Amino acid sequence: MLERIFEGAIWNSRFIVLLAVIFGLLGAIILFVVASMDIWNVAVYAFDAIITHAHPEKFHENIVAGIIGAVDLYLIAVVMFIFAFGLYELFISDIDQAEGKNGSKLLAIHDLDQLKDKIAKVIIMVLIVSFFQRVLHTEFATPLEMLYFALSITALAVGLSFLSKVGKH
Repeated sequence: MLERIFEGAIWNSRFIVLLAVIFGLLGAIILFVVASMDIWNVAVYAFDAIITHAHPEKFHENIVAGIIGAVDLYLIAVVMFIFAFGLYELFISDIDQAEGKNGSKLLAIHDLDQLKDKIAKVIIMVLIVSFFQRVLHTEFATPLEMLYFALSITALAVGLSFLSKVGKH
């Protein structure tokens, strides 16, 4: 009897994962709202500049950088969603709505390796978007810097090519 009580307590302790699920979803929602507000602010900035015919220095760069920053936040929010859904499915229960004909294979997580792979792919995309955002504000002074830039883009392309092949048989 003591063994059954102990095993039941151990098994039910998995519900502590619900904290990570709830707060992961909350974090994702917050990131979606913040990213949306960033895009709204970029739109206000752009329309204000167009209406007043004032084109601030680096107008286009500021708009692109603002939108890319928001995309970065959206991608991090997606990581949080995948993490929360994955933890729930792994530790608590399968999500019934995800199993039906309207379900998404994207959020179907059946083991920890699948969860890690999905999160890793999105994190790599976040890093690529962050790289792109930083490059927008970089000024190249020498041909060697341009060569490094070209090599980094090549490395990203090769990495993405390999990443697209991961998990395919």
